[in-house]
Amino acid sequence: MIATDTLAHRADGPQPAPAGQSPLQPKLPKGLAGTPDDKDMLRAAVELTRDIATARPEIYWPDMLVSAMLGYAALAGAILIDNPLYAALSGVFAALALYRALLFIHELTHIHKTALPGFRFGWNLLVGIPMLIPSLMYEGVHTLHHARTRYGTAEDPEYLPLALMKPWSLPVFVVTALLLPVGLLIRSAVLVPLGAVIPPLRKLVWERASSLSINPDFRRRPPEGDFARMVFWQELGASAWAIFVLGWSATHSWRPLLIGLAVISLTALLNQIRTLVAHLWENEGDAMTVTGQYLDSVNVPPPALLAPLWAPVGLRYHALHHLLPSMPYHSLDEAHRRLKKHLGVESTYEKANYAGLLPLVGRLARSTMMPR
Repeated sequence: MIATDTLAHRADGPQPAPAGQSPLQPKLPKGLAGTPDDKDMLRAAVELTRDIATARPEIYWPDMLVSAMLGYAALAGAILIDNPLYAALSGVFAALALYRALLFIHELTHIHKTALPGFRFGWNLLVGIPMLIPSLMYEGVHTLHHARTRYGTAEDPEYLPLALMKPWSLPVFVVTALLLPVGLLIRSAVLVPLGAVIPPLRKLVWERASSLSINPDFRRRPPEGDFARMVFWQELGASAWAIFVLGWSATHSWRPLLIGLAVISLTALLNQIRTLVAHLWENEGDAMTVTGQYLDSVNVPPPALLAPLWAPVGLRYHALHHLLPSMPYHSLDEAHRRLKKHLGVESTYEKANYAGLLPLVGRLARSTMMPR
């Protein structure tokens, strides 16, 4: 196995033509976008994992249900407990548990619609709508991030070249997540109902405020067919819930709502930190090979002990996920072990494995400080 030398592709000057490419052919773009595909790695990823590629309902359902149950119980504790310290600890636990429950939205975008009967409906009813993040916010959007011709380009809704931006962009990127719960409440309680009678507003809300995207230039296309019908019911449920919560709070007490918003803000902050290190964010807008996408993405495998907390539901293997987008989260540990053993420590596969959160944040921060 000859590993892809990613460092060579980061040089600024002209690069030698990759093996198998004529010097007369147009050269590949610089940086990771110019990384030729490691066909041995891509082939091994598929062939070594066929037997573990089926989503198992006996894992999905209990994991999601227990996470949601523990999260809501801890949220109730944060609201009802008088002791400030214990209430705060309960709130932190609620944020972690609800964070795990919420991130099953990522699985919903990749598993086949017939793989887990009722799971999409159950998740939306128990998690998506109560947290005002129904699956419509991710379905039909996240898959664009995996499109071969879109990843890392201006048409990718989930990509920003953060490593190439100014140092102040990183804290701003993270802190803005704290405003998400208030924005979601305004969206579902005010903007969506008004959009039902004001078509231009409805179009604006759908294009600009109906997806969990980080690219400010992304505009969402109108929903069609079965997806449009699903959007209608999910929007109706989220709006009804948001209006009820605001009405109850106005006539009874604002305390539960404010605590709930604080807990979900912490959940959003955790997710934004995870997003910050999900990729290296080094692409300058060129379409990338699959191997380039992989090397621009991040795995934080064992022995990193805290990764399951800040990157739950398999997202500690984000680079591996870009190799095998449909692999269920419960199989990623085993897929990683197999590929690591088969390909070896000098392989391209090993180059996307990192030690933990803090080294990744440090790397990204240093990248923003480099002269351009």
